[in-house]
Amino acid sequence: MLTTTEILKKVRELEIKSKKLTTDLFTGEYHSAFKGKGMSFKEVREYAPGDDIRFIDWNVSARFGHPFSKVFEEERELTVMLLVDISNSSLFGTTHARKKDIITEIAAVLSFSAVNNADKIGVIFYSDVVEAFIPPKKGKQHALYIVRELLSKEPKGKGTAVSKALRYFNNSTKQKSIAFILSDFIDANYEDALRIAGKKHDVIGIKVYDQMDQHLPAAGLMLIEDAESRQRKWVDSSNSFVRHSYEQEFFRVTEYSTQVFKKAGCDLLHVRTGDDYVKVLQKFFLSRNR
Repeated sequence: MLTTTEILKKVRELEIKSKKLTTDLFTGEYHSAFKGKGMSFKEVREYAPGDDIRFIDWNVSARFGHPFSKVFEEERELTVMLLVDISNSSLFGTTHARKKDIITEIAAVLSFSAVNNADKIGVIFYSDVVEAFIPPKKGKQHALYIVRELLSKEPKGKGTAVSKALRYFNNSTKQKSIAFILSDFIDANYEDALRIAGKKHDVIGIKVYDQMDQHLPAAGLMLIEDAESRQRKWVDSSNSFVRHSYEQEFFRVTEYSTQVFKKAGCDLLHVRTGDDYVKVLQKFFLSRNR
């Protein structure tokens, strides 16, 4: 548990880091990645060279015998929601940082990107229950409050239930929003809740994992403990079949989340604890802009 002084120091560090990333990298990318997500139809006018052909109104064009474009106006602001997994499995990490630290950093960067863009940002913290809800608001002070909560929130629940967070989000958020789900997605049975959320909102999953979630080192007999159920088990990690089975389970869980997101028409990004999450986010924002 961090002391108040440590939390404030960490908030300051994250603010500096996030601000630098936001200004250097994401100002344009973040804005244009979601531009057109918060758009409302304004009018139809004659097509002009350079208009996006995706916005040609074919019905009106057919009626008048030449092309007409739909004109949209950007809605005043976007609402960004972060669904942050604070279950105990996020406390694991062997390279560079724990999964929780990476989730916190990404959430801080997204919060500052949103407030820099004059968007609202809110958070749902969850484990196997919804732990806390911060309603979406604008402004730097609000972003700093979110970062403080990200650093200090402790789960009361014992497991992970993405479906409960999504259901809470579906019920509490009426206007169309951009939702980032930050988790290691070591969970199941959230496909229905994700499909419902994906129909109305722009949902992006960010799966944060550690290399030891995937590979068990050959280190002989090990006593391992499940961070959530607290069950303990002796495992012979020098046995190649044991290591292979461990890896296959990682691939099974990863494949499940990949398929669930795909079927719901939502994006899923993968970030490994030792890797540069900035590159992953940038690549995603740029691919959205295309």
